[in-house]
Amino acid sequence: MTEVVDSGVVAIERIVVPESADAAEAHVFLEMVRIANAVCLEDAGHDYLREEPEEMLGFWHDQTDWTQLGFAALRGDEVLGAVKLMISNETDASTVEFDLMVDPPHRGRGVEELLLAEVEREARERGLSTIQTWTLHRPGTGGARLAPSTAAGAIPADDAQTRFQTANGFTLEQVERNSVFDLTGDFSLVERMLAEALDVAGPEYRPVQWTSPTPAEYLDGFAYALARMSTDAPQGGMVVDEQHWDAARVERRDARLAAQGLTVSVAAVLHVPTGTVAAYNELAIAEDRAGATQQFGTLVVKEHRGHRLGTIVKCANLLRWRGLVPESPRVSTFNAEENRHMLAINEAIGFVPASYAGAWKKVLPL
Repeated sequence: MTEVVDSGVVAIERIVVPESADAAEAHVFLEMVRIANAVCLEDAGHDYLREEPEEMLGFWHDQTDWTQLGFAALRGDEVLGAVKLMISNETDASTVEFDLMVDPPHRGRGVEELLLAEVEREARERGLSTIQTWTLHRPGTGGARLAPSTAAGAIPADDAQTRFQTANGFTLEQVERNSVFDLTGDFSLVERMLAEALDVAGPEYRPVQWTSPTPAEYLDGFAYALARMSTDAPQGGMVVDEQHWDAARVERRDARLAAQGLTVSVAAVLHVPTGTVAAYNELAIAEDRAGATQQFGTLVVKEHRGHRLGTIVKCANLLRWRGLVPESPRVSTFNAEENRHMLAINEAIGFVPASYAGAWKKVLPL
C-alpha cells in the first residue's frame, strides 16, 4: 500500500524477519530496532530500555506461543517508522498488543496514522476486538495531566504521544512507573531488608535461585507462577488474555531467552508444604553487560501475600546480580501506579522514578 502524506509518497510493507542480524534482508528489521531505541530515548529521556537487534530477533524467531509481525513505512529505501504486533496464540485470545514507532524527525507527518491503520486492519481480519499499546513519558513534565481509569498516577496531557492516542479513540487505562536502582551503591540496606523479611516469612517459605535455564525440579512450580502473572498482577482497565503454562512452555521460553543472548537470574520462594513457587523475581541483561539490567517480572501469588515474599525475591536477586553481572550500573523496572505495595518495596530498597508509561486501549467495531 502506498499513500501520500507530508513525508511524501510512503509505502507500507510487511517486515521480513531475517535469519540473522547480518543477513542481506535484515535492513528494515534493523531499522525498526534503531527507531524503537530512538523513540524510547526521545520520549523517556534515557536509554535504559535499549534493545539490541539480536535480542529482538531471538524473540521473533519463536512464534510458538506468540504471533509476532510488523509493518514498516518506507519512502524509497528510507524507513520512516514501524509498528510491531504481538498476539497470544491462546485459543481464546481477544487482543492485539502493538508498539508504534516513528523516527523522531518524521513524527507528526501522517506516518503514525498509516501504521495504526495496519494494526486495526490486522486485528479486524483476525477477529480481535481490542488493540492495546503503551507510551513513554519523561518525569517532571509540567502542564495539564491525564489520569487513567484507575485514578492512580497521571501522564502529561500535552505530550504528542498522548494527543495522538486520544485523537484516535484510545482510552488511558493504567499508568506505570519506570523506576531504576543504582547497582554501584551501598547494598547494606538491601541485605538488612532481606534478613528481616526472611524472619517474617518463617520456615514455611524457602528461597531458591537459579540462572536460566530453569532447573528440572522447578519447571512445574515456575510454570504455575508464570501463569498467575496474567491473572494476579494489577491490570487496570487493560484486557489481558489469560496464559496457560506447563513445563514444556517454560523450557521453550528458556530457549528463546538464550537465543536472545540474555542472561536471566531468577530468585523465587517455594512454599514448602505444597512445593509451589509462591513468588519470583527475574533480572535480565543482553550481551552488553555494561548496559542497564531489565527486571522482567515480579509476582507474589495472591494467596501467599502478606509474608514479605516480594521483599525477599527482589532483595535476594539484587544481591545475587551484583556478583553475577558487576558491570551493569542499574536495574530498570515497571510497576503499575495502583500497585502501592510493590512500589513501597521498591522505594524502600532505593528505586527512584526514571520515566512513566501510559497503557492505552481501543475497542474496535468488528
